[in-house]
Amino acid sequence: MPRLIVQTLRDPELALGLLILVALILIAVLGPLLWRVDPLAVSVLDSLAPPSLQHPMGTDDVGRDVFARFIWGAQVSMSVALTVTLVGTVIGGLLGLLAGLTGGWVDAVLSRIMDAVLAFPPLILAMAVAIGLGAGMVSAMIGVVLAAIPWYFRLLRGEVMRLRGLMYVESARALGATNMRLIRLHILPQTLSTVLVQASSVFSFSIITMAALGFVGLGIQPPVPEWGTMITEGLAYALTGQWWLGVFPGLGIFALAVAGNVIADRMRDLYDPRSGMRG
Repeated sequence: MPRLIVQTLRDPELALGLLILVALILIAVLGPLLWRVDPLAVSVLDSLAPPSLQHPMGTDDVGRDVFARFIWGAQVSMSVALTVTLVGTVIGGLLGLLAGLTGGWVDAVLSRIMDAVLAFPPLILAMAVAIGLGAGMVSAMIGVVLAAIPWYFRLLRGEVMRLRGLMYVESARALGATNMRLIRLHILPQTLSTVLVQASSVFSFSIITMAALGFVGLGIQPPVPEWGTMITEGLAYALTGQWWLGVFPGLGIFALAVAGNVIADRMRDLYDPRSGMRG
């Protein structure tokens, strides 16, 4: 963490990514306290009102405040992406640790399963799961998690296989250390930075994929505000001048995805032993 702080002070792109991420988190957390407008409140008389002081992001076709819905959408998108990232990290990481330490038929079976999952494009896999389980937040999250698990598996498996061949790990095993002790003392501490970088990338992937599922009607269902669904609702008015319906949620997705990717790239440069920025 101290190295990340130092790198942030030296790297304007990393600082900008963190600033965008913190700003969106503050909007999601403090927005409902500062902007006390019901995102589900309908006011037909105020429908399709352009951005103004009363409605900073305008209103939609039934008079709902777009800014209030944007705030709620930020909460939904980030909480779902964080949940998907954590669940994928735990499941994929544990399977990767198991395969890397055990080897043999366990490694072979798990690797073949992960290869089969990776054969499908991530978005197509998430859509197929959402269709099979029924459109909704839970099914969409399951689809995104399944698409992310093989990434963690391959990453952790490779790291564990590399680390278990090092001299100090072999020495600890020769002295009677159990697999759990090896993981706790010698393997996990060496892989945390790698997992953190991967988690940053998966967070951005989750944001974009959940928005894509919402855009095609397979994600979070109305009336719950979600940025992808809001863009879909705004498409009907894109050619009639009501640009704010789709632009603002689109900017939210873009900003959050860019922030996550920039942070992941810079953290990879920071923690990759082969990177010239390491230090």
